[in-house]
Amino acid sequence: MGRRAFITGITGQDGAYLARLLLDRGYSVAGGARHIAGDSLWRLRELGVLGRVDLAAFDLRDTAALRSALAAARPDEIYNFAALSFVGVSFAQPAETAETNAAAVAHMLETVRQLLPTARFYQASSSEMFGSVAPAPQNERTAFRPVSPYAAAKVEAHLACRSYRETHGLFACAGIAFNHESPLRAPAYVTRKIAAGMVALRRAGGSGAALRLGNLDARRDWGWAEDYVRGMAAIVAHAEPDEFVLATGEAHSVREFAAAAAAAVGYEIEWSGRGTEETGRDRASGRILVAVDPQYFRPADIVESVGDFAKAQRVLGWRPAVGFEELVGRMVKAEFDRPGQPAPPR
Repeated sequence: MGRRAFITGITGQDGAYLARLLLDRGYSVAGGARHIAGDSLWRLRELGVLGRVDLAAFDLRDTAALRSALAAARPDEIYNFAALSFVGVSFAQPAETAETNAAAVAHMLETVRQLLPTARFYQASSSEMFGSVAPAPQNERTAFRPVSPYAAAKVEAHLACRSYRETHGLFACAGIAFNHESPLRAPAYVTRKIAAGMVALRRAGGSGAALRLGNLDARRDWGWAEDYVRGMAAIVAHAEPDEFVLATGEAHSVREFAAAAAAAVGYEIEWSGRGTEETGRDRASGRILVAVDPQYFRPADIVESVGDFAKAQRVLGWRPAVGFEELVGRMVKAEFDRPGQPAPPR
C-alpha cells in the first residue's frame, strides 16, 4: 500500500502542485481548506487532480474538525500550507493572522503528537521571517527579524515546529521558502497581477489603463513553484527532520519583473520619474504601461530578500531548475492561454 499524505491548504498553489506530485508518486492524498467548492477548486481542476484527492472543509482554527480529518485520513505525512498568506492584509488583520498562522499550528502539532506520533510533519515557513537583514543572502542560521504580523506569526509557528522536534521527538521539519510563483497564484499577488496586466494591455492595443503597482524597488528572490514543491517533498523524505532554505540565490526588483513581463508581450519599457511619479512607458508608442500607486505600499516592507539554498543542495541534492526570465515567460504565456480570464484589479 502506498504512503498517505494530508495537505492543509490543498486548494492553494503549493497544495495543488504537491497533490499532483505525490499522486504521481503513488500516494493517496487527502486534504482540506476553508472552502472546497466552486471557484476555490480551480487549481486542482486545472492540474487534473480534482477527482483524485479526498477533500474536507474546515477552518485551521477548528481543532476538533482538524483532529477528525486527520483521524479519518491516518496520514504518514502531513503538509501544513494553510495560512492567511497576504502579507499586506496581515497589517489590517493581525489577530486573525496570529490565530491562523501561529496558534493553530501549535494546536496541530499537539494533535499530531497525540494522534499520529510517527507521522512526518512539514511546516511551510517563509522568507518573510528574516525581515530586513544584513548580510544577504539569508540562510538557516540567519536571525529572524519579522516586520509584519504575517512574518511574526510564521516565526512563532516555525519555532513551535522546532520545539516539538527537539522536545517530543516529532518528525517536524520546515522549508523556509522564498517567493515562488506560477500561473496558479491568486490574481492579487503582484507577480500574477503583472503577468495578467501586461497581457491585458497588449490585448487592449492602444487603450486600457496603466498597470498600477506599489514599491518598484522591492527586490525578491522569485522561483518557480513546482521546483519548490519538489524541494518540500525532499525535506519530508530526508532521513532526519530538519530546516532548509528553498531559494534561487538571485534577487530581482518589481521593476525588473514588470520589464520582463512587458518584453514577453512585445513591449520595451522605458522608465522615467522618481518615487510615486515614476512611470514605465512603451518605448515605441510612448504609452504608459506602469504607474506607481501609494495604496499598494506596505506600512513596513523588506527592501531585499534573497536566499542561500546551499544546505538544500548539499544535503538533499535540490536546486531550482527554472530561472527568472523563464518563470516570467511561463506566467505570461499562461495568461495568454486564458482568454476568458479577467485581468487582475489595477
